[in-house]
Amino acid sequence: MSATGTGTGQHVVVIGAGIAGLAAAHRLLAHGARVTVLEASDRVGGKLLPGEIAGVRVDFGAESMLARRPEAVALAREVDLGDRLRPPATATASIWTRGALRPMPKGHVMGVPGTADALSGVLSDEGLARIECDADLPRTEVGEDVAVGEYVAARLGREVVDRLIEPLLGGVYAGDAYRISMRSAVPQLFQAARTHTSLTQAVREIQAKAAAGRQTGPVFMGIDGGVGSLPLAVAESVRARGGEIHTRVPVSGLRREPAGGWQVTAGEQVLRADAVVVAVPAPAAAALLAAESPGAAAELRTVEYASMALVTLAYRRTEAALPDGSGFLVPPVDGRTIKASTFASQKWGWIADQDPDTVVLRTSVGRYGETAILQKDDAELVDVSRHDLREATGLEATPLETRVTRWTDGLPQYPVGHHARVARIREHVAKLAGLAVCGAQYDGVGIPACIASAYAAVDQLRGDLSAVRELTANPVQSLHGGAGE
Repeated sequence: MSATGTGTGQHVVVIGAGIAGLAAAHRLLAHGARVTVLEASDRVGGKLLPGEIAGVRVDFGAESMLARRPEAVALAREVDLGDRLRPPATATASIWTRGALRPMPKGHVMGVPGTADALSGVLSDEGLARIECDADLPRTEVGEDVAVGEYVAARLGREVVDRLIEPLLGGVYAGDAYRISMRSAVPQLFQAARTHTSLTQAVREIQAKAAAGRQTGPVFMGIDGGVGSLPLAVAESVRARGGEIHTRVPVSGLRREPAGGWQVTAGEQVLRADAVVVAVPAPAAAALLAAESPGAAAELRTVEYASMALVTLAYRRTEAALPDGSGFLVPPVDGRTIKASTFASQKWGWIADQDPDTVVLRTSVGRYGETAILQKDDAELVDVSRHDLREATGLEATPLETRVTRWTDGLPQYPVGHHARVARIREHVAKLAGLAVCGAQYDGVGIPACIASAYAAVDQLRGDLSAVRELTANPVQSLHGGAGE
């Protein structure tokens, strides 16, 4: 593909219109490809979903993106959302533990402390003392990978894992810290653990390096109108550049053509493509790749997912006095139902500005392995959320409106050995010219990581297509109509 935007016009089909698929399409068009995006559901955006409650625009999916990685913020600017980027109005958060809201300790790496100084009240006296033992312990080998919880518990004790790491990782993966891969989920900590005996010393060095090269600006960023605006803007840009996006079009088959290129079966039609990007969750990707790459499909079938639900509630401001800050996390060990709450109107100025008389907050429920809670109906999830909010904050009021958004199998899990599994998948896929994969199940579940995954897929395809330019002589059938082949 050309880098000019006029290029060879080689046809690439992108399967999946989540942020990864849309980012891939956007980048492919910039390199001169002709692009068709096929999405099985009735909308684009995947886990990014804007909406409205009590007349206030909010996010019903992910609400922020890491700004210290460049991909998401840069893409937002490319699709003319730069003037709508907003940092959080407050970065102060709490932990609801041991019967009270306590300030989130500072000076940690994903919950792993450099010292015990700021942990009083969150940990017991025994837990604080256990941290101090780290300096005297012999080296703990991490090998090729190790579970975050297993390693940290061995160095600092289980309380650090149960009351700090679990709620923080749970907010990202909805997972179990004693299963989550340190190499994949906290790579800087994994690398430090390979070269240090003391974990607390390693954390302090990570912090010192970060301070020395500290970037200016916020750690996280939102978008006025919701992060869910991002995929909509990318989709609009894709269409403006000549790309096609079709929703309600499930792909049922993916076959290599004998002379090169691919056949993509979508409903009753078959599209010919020079290359394909598979940007769907692991189960769907496994089904599509089963015929042409059984090895990749077998690996993808082993990817597990966690389900969760977001409960969004709107209140009259005069009836909803909340503690300061952006919200709180909840350690599973405390036995509560909700795992976190975000005070959306306090965290995001753009939400508060829409209606100063309305307060919006949300809770999240569900973790890996938890199924009973998500069997409850929407009204029950609202009730248990209100109960926990009352216990944590004293909020007694009846909400003006509520909305439950269920994300079934929404978050891929990254267990020990995840990096090796991803390497095997890519090794299998690389044997097939003109095929690439991307999405949250590979290199990270955050928005920037998904976009980076998409860009890596495009880079791979550019190399493949440069070697097979003669394949573009085949005509392409559009989903807009026309007789079959």
